[in-house]
Amino acid sequence: MAWVRAWRAGLVPYDEIADEIAGDEEHLVADAPGAWTDLPLRDALSTLSKLSPDEIRLALPAPGDPRGLPGPGPFAGAALVAGEAVVARGLGLIPEVRSHTSGSGMTFETVLWRVYPLPEEAHTAGLGDPSAAEAEADLSTALAEATAILTRLDVAHWRPELAGALAALRKPDSATDLPPGFDPRARRLFARASVLDRVLALAEHVAPGGAINGYEAQQRDAALRPLTTACRRALAAACNAPLSA
Repeated sequence: MAWVRAWRAGLVPYDEIADEIAGDEEHLVADAPGAWTDLPLRDALSTLSKLSPDEIRLALPAPGDPRGLPGPGPFAGAALVAGEAVVARGLGLIPEVRSHTSGSGMTFETVLWRVYPLPEEAHTAGLGDPSAAEAEADLSTALAEATAILTRLDVAHWRPELAGALAALRKPDSATDLPPGFDPRARRLFARASVLDRVLALAEHVAPGGAINGYEAQQRDAALRPLTTACRRALAAACNAPLSA
């Protein structure tokens, strides 16, 4: 929801927000306040029109790491399953990706954002999270440690594309960017963590037998686990960084 924060800071026009978030996908919003049916994302965003940027925060929780969530409850449970949520003043939003098959057999996806009522103070749940500077340092440390372990496991031998993707982390994709208002550190962190997120998604599709033996597969997973955590926290820290005109 970095684009929504930029909109609320007056840095991006309202008419651009829905397209920037949805891209080519269809996004709908369920259970929006005062609505009796699902709304197009463009119409539902007006629900957040009275909030300041600091009252809108991204959370990327995982089992055992509910960082950014306001506390136990239906919203927190659903957010842990989804792995992604937006915490706003009095509201929580969680995306659900749905697959559909057309009559001609083509498969496509839509995203349904489900709205949950939250206490007014819930948006402060993640204010103790690391700053962009702290998250950047943590990510660099985790990456160096993981790379050292994967090098010892000769990752280039059993998964050369993963080795190449790790090397690409030193050259973040400049096309992966945040909206106006974010400082250079937040932009750099977001770009680097976005590349890393794609690397980790690739690693998830490597069968455990891809390493030379079961022990090395366990070592690989152990190396990637703290890196995955650091990546999630870096993405959240970048998107939640203070905005400036």
